[in-house]
Amino acid sequence: MTPTVAILFTGGTISMRIDERSGSAVPAMRGDEILAHVPQLAVVADVELEDVAQLPGPHVTPEHMWRLARRAAAWLQRPDIDGLVITHGTDTLEETAYFLDVALRTDKPVVLVGAIRTMSEPSWDGPGNLVNAVKVAAAASSAARGVLVVMNEQVLSAREVEKVHTEAAGSFQSREFGPVGVVDAGVVRYLRSSTREGAWYDAQADGLLRVARMEPDVDLIKVAAGADGRFVRCAVASGARGLVIEALGRGNVPPAMLDDLAAAVAAGLPVVLTSRCGAGSVRERYGYEGGGRGLR
Repeated sequence: MTPTVAILFTGGTISMRIDERSGSAVPAMRGDEILAHVPQLAVVADVELEDVAQLPGPHVTPEHMWRLARRAAAWLQRPDIDGLVITHGTDTLEETAYFLDVALRTDKPVVLVGAIRTMSEPSWDGPGNLVNAVKVAAAASSAARGVLVVMNEQVLSAREVEKVHTEAAGSFQSREFGPVGVVDAGVVRYLRSSTREGAWYDAQADGLLRVARMEPDVDLIKVAAGADGRFVRCAVASGARGLVIEALGRGNVPPAMLDDLAAAVAAGLPVVLTSRCGAGSVRERYGYEGGGRGLR
């Protein structure tokens, strides 16, 4: 029996053409126009589509992600839908993929995909990426693997994927662990498993959503040599409801940030520590002033 895959189109480079007057890439195509370039999907799956948005990646906000999660959950609740593909702008694809991995409760395959080149360029990668994404979403072996990203014939975990190059075909990678799978000569092959979200969920959440709402007012503060607490103070004063501190190394900050971080915690803000490094984990290894052990 041919699987049924829903495709939600949200915009991005996969939907763009080069504007003749400006010479720059702009959104141009709806979902049905993109599908017209991939007739081979007919032998992969029965496809249903929805145009959710036509946004460049930098226009995507947390509110857009939340609305997309609700639409995704609605499609996934249908018993006749075997998998879901979402086209997305590559500049923020990794954020949306991670959020959906946290927000959705489903074992059905959910796959995000995009393109690095527009349809006006000979190397347009949109059709090939889209075909591979539908193959992954339609594969029984893709079930219960969390949200996935399919680009350049690689299958990547939403928990690990990063855009590491501005415009190379292999822009998306999992730098520490590598892909969880590949699409090899049209066949989906898995190499390993990846971490999935636990069984927790908010009892007030609707349907297949894990949470009843999301908080969009969380600020990200990047730490660099000589940083102080100015950005922390600014975030708190402007109404941030939480902070993510992209710290140095194992999770360390300059001493000049400590008082303002303590004030933010005392004010009741959740403060989450991560590292600016592309691989490795945060640990309470260092005990000097500003070291991770003293930040708990």
